[in-house]
Amino acid sequence: MGLKQELKHLALAMFRKDFVGIFHGSISAKIDTHSFLINKREAIFDDLCDDSLIELDFSMDYRWKSASVDARIHQSIYQNILDAKFVSYTMPPFTTSYAINNRTIKPVDYFGSINIGEIIIYDPKHFEDWYERAHTEIYKRFIEREDSLLVIRGYGVYVYGRNIDLMIKKIAILENSCKILMLSSKNAGLQTQCLL
Repeated sequence: MGLKQELKHLALAMFRKDFVGIFHGSISAKIDTHSFLINKREAIFDDLCDDSLIELDFSMDYRWKSASVDARIHQSIYQNILDAKFVSYTMPPFTTSYAINNRTIKPVDYFGSINIGEIIIYDPKHFEDWYERAHTEIYKRFIEREDSLLVIRGYGVYVYGRNIDLMIKKIAILENSCKILMLSSKNAGLQTQCLL
């Protein structure tokens, strides 16, 4: 399977899991030391075609205008983290919701505990200038935490990896762990109400 085909396949899987929206999210693959492939700004993730993807050089040119708004963030990850071969930005609903009111994600399920462990949620503080700061803050946070998964309060999840399948697996495990945390918390609240 070629690189474009892999990205299209992954984009459809992420769309079906509600990790990305019709025009929301981004996925990319590093081609060589100075270029990467990323979805275009108007890409529809359940129907990516070859024309939905664009190759960008690290030096910005006219093609960047057609690329995802997240292209600069992906570029900075590729430039600063050697292990990054693939990068994705998603907004999985349970993870994003859980991160709003919590400082950490500590999975209580087996797969989350074994594969993800405790995650400290990154707070971008204010959103007014987030896209001006994000391309620097995200890669620095990855390096500081020595982790390939970053949950950002009110924004979503960035993940990178050398293997595209392992990258999406991390997002899926994280989302399932957050779903379990939210449902178990809700059930605990219902049980308390029943006891009263």
